[in-house]
Amino acid sequence: MFFPVSSVLIEFLILAIIEKEDSYGYEISQTIKIIANIKESTLYPILKRLEKAGYVTTYSREYQGRHRKYYSITGTGLEQLTQRKQVWHDHISTIDGIIEGRIRHDKE
Repeated sequence: MFFPVSSVLIEFLILAIIEKEDSYGYEISQTIKIIANIKESTLYPILKRLEKAGYVTTYSREYQGRHRKYYSITGTGLEQLTQRKQVWHDHISTIDGIIEGRIRHDKE
């Protein structure tokens, strides 16, 4: 089952993926497809936005006679990823609290 995934979450996932190892668009999309049904036409504008923001840089590498565009996280991207991880952990903790009944909205 897939839950809707926003472009902000896709950005977060991209940064997390390339934090571990530089990657190219198709490989990134296949990893994200584990949890979200996205198309490459959705992915590439997000990658471009991350590059424009200075969170990723790109370089070209030859593979089987063709050039692949690889994405690499920058220092600014690492800072952004650290912030997003904290927000994510807080968000998941709140969701878990609601699901487990630990967090409820008080009736007025």
